[in-house]
Amino acid sequence: MRNGAIPLSRRIAATHPCRPLRQLRWSSTTVGSRSWSTPLAKTIAEAIESTGPISIAAYMRQCLTSPQGGYYTTARSEASSDQFGRKGDFITSPEICQVFGELVGIWFVTEWMAQGRRTSGVQLIEVGPGRGTLMDDMLRTIATFKEMARSIEGVYLVEAGDGLREKQRRVLCGDNQEMVKTQMGWRCVSRYEEIPVFWVQDVNLLPKDEAKAKMPFIIAHEFFDALPIHAFESQPPGSETEAKTSSLVDSAGQPLPTPTRGSTSTSFPSSPSSTPRPNNQWRELLVTPAPKPSSASPLSTQAEIDSTPEFQLALSKSSTRSSLLLPESSPRYQALRSQAGSSIEISPDSLRHIADFARRIGGEKRAPSKVKRSERTTTPTTSQPAGSKIPSGAALIIDYGPSSTVPLNSLRGIKNHKRVSPFSEPGLVDLSADVDFNALAEGAVQASGGVEVWGPVEQGDFLGALGVRRGRRTARQKGDNAGSEIRVG
Repeated sequence: MRNGAIPLSRRIAATHPCRPLRQLRWSSTTVGSRSWSTPLAKTIAEAIESTGPISIAAYMRQCLTSPQGGYYTTARSEASSDQFGRKGDFITSPEICQVFGELVGIWFVTEWMAQGRRTSGVQLIEVGPGRGTLMDDMLRTIATFKEMARSIEGVYLVEAGDGLREKQRRVLCGDNQEMVKTQMGWRCVSRYEEIPVFWVQDVNLLPKDEAKAKMPFIIAHEFFDALPIHAFESQPPGSETEAKTSSLVDSAGQPLPTPTRGSTSTSFPSSPSSTPRPNNQWRELLVTPAPKPSSASPLSTQAEIDSTPEFQLALSKSSTRSSLLLPESSPRYQALRSQAGSSIEISPDSLRHIADFARRIGGEKRAPSKVKRSERTTTPTTSQPAGSKIPSGAALIIDYGPSSTVPLNSLRGIKNHKRVSPFSEPGLVDLSADVDFNALAEGAVQASGGVEVWGPVEQGDFLGALGVRRGRRTARQKGDNAGSEIRVG
């Protein structure tokens, strides 16, 4: 796993394994007869009881953004701090040292200069802004370049959590500035050059008007790793009898019974075809409740029972809608199907976001579908329909993932700075998965012919090119990160 960056620009730049599958035998009485670690855990279990096993993507979405107990959407008291920093669950680069955000700001300044120093219509957009620390460091840096600062029409933050949105307001606007409700979300005035700050809950709510020829500069720092994934394994086709008998199997190949209420089918009829069916087929990994641990076992302590994951993965024995569609979306996945046991992870939400970024930067015109990505990642399509957007702007994606391969078995949970099961304490554990940088690059050039894709490159190389070299500079001298250091040139 690598920490990398992908830059989009007229550029799009992109600068723990799960526990083994267990045999599961349960009925509709399972949910009501056991105590759950969180209310959200019970909610998820009840949903599975009613409709059947759910995808990893559906599980992640509930755990992270559910209005009833989601990790990022539940407001936290000041006493309990938030998810970030030493008192939280993890520390990100902007929380360690202000130099990180300053260098990212410099990168966007150089992009603005290279693209003609536009005097108006510049947008700064951040998805998943955390506490607002990164954008604060970027704005403080950009404010020293007065001409660019005056060209910024607004800062746009995509944030679904009320508690985090309030923290971002305090960091960027100060305690005396109130957040005002607007038609698309919320608004406040920043501490830097009185640049307005806008909040929206989803990227689709960001303003988008090609006729006004905006110049968007987009930053996504450790955002894509929190977007939901689907996981699939390539398996030899089973018999029709097996498919009808059971739709799930455990790691030992034993059938898993489905809930006694609601729909029990996870298969979809395939369309008739005169072409031979492939030898192997993709099967989706689904989330089901794990067996309730027995307190009668002399080998189990109460602490071990309490820490046992409440959910587990099971392999669907028949096709799901996602297993029929998603692995066919790229030749990279199709090439792995013939290898029995191959595993892949796909994030449709990531592809939706990267397509939005690409179209904001390069316009709606799609690249020719038959042109290979290697032939068009560095040369945008020059012909544009009359009245369409002229490609401008840039996006920088900084995250974790393999640089050239498809992620697999990467779903993990983090709590109190330690790796934990992603299937324990839903809503209290941060979930993430490796980012497929090549899928992002592929998705960007498919969405718009007006973008170039560079990278991914190692984050250290990216920062080194911007000046992080030798010497030491003390990082933030306040809060829970005091005393941290970073080497700078």
